[in-house]
Amino acid sequence: MTQRTVAAFLTPEGFSQPSVVAVLREGSVITEAGRYAVSAWGSRGARRRTPLGARPPRMGEPVLLVPGFLAGDSSLGPMSRALRHEGFRTYRADVRANVGCTLSAAAQLEERLEGIAQRRGSRVRIVGHSLGGMLARGVAARRPDLVAGIVTMGSPMLAPGAHHVSLARSVDLLVRLNRAGMRGLMAEDCVAGHCAQESFDQARAALPEGFDFTAIFSRRDGIVDWRACVDPAARPVEVRSSHVGMAFDPVVISAVSAALRPAVAASVVEVDRGEIA
Repeated sequence: MTQRTVAAFLTPEGFSQPSVVAVLREGSVITEAGRYAVSAWGSRGARRRTPLGARPPRMGEPVLLVPGFLAGDSSLGPMSRALRHEGFRTYRADVRANVGCTLSAAAQLEERLEGIAQRRGSRVRIVGHSLGGMLARGVAARRPDLVAGIVTMGSPMLAPGAHHVSLARSVDLLVRLNRAGMRGLMAEDCVAGHCAQESFDQARAALPEGFDFTAIFSRRDGIVDWRACVDPAARPVEVRSSHVGMAFDPVVISAVSAALRPAVAASVVEVDRGEIA
């Protein structure tokens, strides 16, 4: 975010925007996409060879996947498929593009959680990428009755403004378009006013004691300051991945699965009734 557009409090002392050349590290996304393709191909083959009765049953609490800034549900489609193959029951956040007011997005997420919790009769676990993880943390602090745990991936909760200049320009463009009359996009208040302050406070609100929270981060992140992703309230898990690649890198998917598995072990195994999320 540019200094002209975004409030200084979104980049607290001790954090900084990644350097201009840091975005070059995001080039590893090609390798990560290749790893996913190979992994997905192997998983499909193994699944075809596995009899239906021997496949993992749907188990544990439902898992809601929340995309990052500028992204939609499809960005986490590969992760959703991989987790489903392992027996997790995943749900979309119903987000076409995460480009609007963060407070409105949080309210929409809370409404989606209420629907899933009512349908499944249990609390929900949230996996959020980047901004999606920040939204997840805020809702979890406010509604622990709905959220059983969260896993964040490259989510700069401690300093939302500590991100690459390329992302700053995208935010600046959204603000200008909103100012020109295109509603539904981030407004200036969302990045420099009361809305920004409230969203920031929500993303750092106290969580219930013992709350299950895993924060996945990468020192190779070329988009956000990785230090801002290591929440003191979370169990940190380091991976070697680009920021964008966290959405589908098999290494990250394995880390997410491992973070969800303790919850699965403590839950009652459910029978898959064939519902489509």
